[in-house]
Amino acid sequence: MSSGSHAVWSLEPHTRAKHDLLERYLGAWYPALASHNKRILFLDGFAGPGVYASGEPGSPTIALRTLLEHSHLPQMSGTEFIFIFNEKDRTRHQKLLEVVATEQARHPAWPANVKVFVENENFTSVATEILAQLGTGRLAPTFAFLDPFGYKDVPIKLIADLMKFDRSELFIYFDHNSAVRFSTAGNVDVQFEALFGTDEFKNAPPASDPNRGTFLRDLYRDQLMKECGFKYVRHFEMVNSQGRTGNYLFFCTRHKLGLEKMKDAMWRVDPQAGNRFSDILAGQQVLFDDVVDTGPLRAELKRVFSGRTVSIEMIEDYVLVNTPFAKTHIKVKTLKPMQLAGEISSPNQRRPGTFPSETQVTFH
Repeated sequence: MSSGSHAVWSLEPHTRAKHDLLERYLGAWYPALASHNKRILFLDGFAGPGVYASGEPGSPTIALRTLLEHSHLPQMSGTEFIFIFNEKDRTRHQKLLEVVATEQARHPAWPANVKVFVENENFTSVATEILAQLGTGRLAPTFAFLDPFGYKDVPIKLIADLMKFDRSELFIYFDHNSAVRFSTAGNVDVQFEALFGTDEFKNAPPASDPNRGTFLRDLYRDQLMKECGFKYVRHFEMVNSQGRTGNYLFFCTRHKLGLEKMKDAMWRVDPQAGNRFSDILAGQQVLFDDVVDTGPLRAELKRVFSGRTVSIEMIEDYVLVNTPFAKTHIKVKTLKPMQLAGEISSPNQRRPGTFPSETQVTFH
């Protein structure tokens, strides 16, 4: 988001990366939820104008196109998709209306099950209206994309109410820079207590302590889990052109499948670590950018499973939930070299170096 008053602005590299994450995840989320639900809600609480200065699509456009151009769209006709795009600024809201109208014109055979609402309010008002109209008992699976400028207007208690439906998921911006600057200043305590849902931010290390930012990031993660009831929370760091952490994106879900799909998306955006994007390196070819160091994963598996025989499914589950690595890093990139080194064996493996379902793995 931009803090300026212009209707549109240039697309920054880290914003492009954020949109890449959103598009990749929604491509998996739409069909997965449509197969079990009659209604799905996508909420963009801080939608902006829907387009950037050079014509690049904004998050509302990306959300719509990902569905409308999805190869499985015909199979999702039995599910009602409700898109709520909210933009408080009047100039940007007007531009967003134009962008949505243009998008609808691009798809003359607009699906009857896809409905779009463009609002011009602050996020708190929109979220309160959604809760009032639907009632917590009628909430549908919701993907909330909350990308405000700054730290205001995203009270965690309200987010918790909005995310009560078990299948709801959250992709939210955390203003790391402001948190580090103001957490112990005392002049924005009211706003920060609403943001965190606690006053524990006052216990952040002093500004001179390099752990100050990590403390606040982890506090926000813990509060998303505690207050909103999310079992799995992953963060993605955005580094600005000065080499400093500007913000984090937090993905929150209650289900392992959602966690798996988002980790896959994160690793595609950051092939080296799966949790970071830097404006400094944007557009540059990073040497060996597809090489993942699985040494830490190898060490972790030895530590956890040493002396035990466990199933490949147990290993995959542990890696998914407890490490930054994805399932794609396990078999060929980690277990196969471990077997070649004599660190593991298998009592029921048909072919060395392969680990199909129900394979048992012994850690020496």
